[in-house]
Amino acid sequence: MSPATKKRPAAIKAKLTPIAKKKAGKPAAKTAAPKKPPPKPAASKPATARPAAVKPAAAKPVSRWPAATAPRSLAEFMTQAWVMENEAAQRYHDFADAMETHNNREVASMFRTMAQYEAKHADQILDEMGWTSAPQVPAGGFRWEGLEAPETTPIDEVHYLMQPYHALQLALAAEERAERFFAALVKAAGNESIRRAARELQAEEREHVELVKAWMKKVPKPDRDWANDPDPPVYTD
Repeated sequence: MSPATKKRPAAIKAKLTPIAKKKAGKPAAKTAAPKKPPPKPAASKPATARPAAVKPAAAKPVSRWPAATAPRSLAEFMTQAWVMENEAAQRYHDFADAMETHNNREVASMFRTMAQYEAKHADQILDEMGWTSAPQVPAGGFRWEGLEAPETTPIDEVHYLMQPYHALQLALAAEERAERFFAALVKAAGNESIRRAARELQAEEREHVELVKAWMKKVPKPDRDWANDPDPPVYTD
């Protein structure tokens, strides 16, 4: 797949990694020498062929999440779950847009499919609660242990040359975070109706984990040099 040289969408332009840029030249030499010779620098590690950006970050422990997010009612809990699914769907759409900008059509299609799955889960929550429209979200939104909802994949974990297997790795990590999140809420919930709903959502996320794992077995693993680009894109503001 040959990446295009178009500008990427502004929403994720600053985050999509790594960005290849032309060197602007060597920095000017210092005019004054230091009084003492600098210590000998430690040997640097050789760069690896596979950027860390596509490796899902180590999951944070979820034991503290309920302290900040434990709902007080079933409606609040299901609204929170609905927000999680919608935010995950929107992020996958953002990723798909970025992949299309780079002519990475195969992975773009993969992310579109993931977005559809998340949107379907959000619709299922509406049906289960008998809601005919989107629930009212608190003005300040919900508080999460991290910067975003557990099922939302961080923007900086995407590489413009990533392959379908990488996309599934990110999806797997997101589903596993969601499963652990609901498992923790089962223990922290204040009443049985919330615990029961959290168990059901935990079980659904566990099924999603197994589905993604099965999907990954059908997708070829990338070569070690998959990120090598002889003509990387150059971006200008």
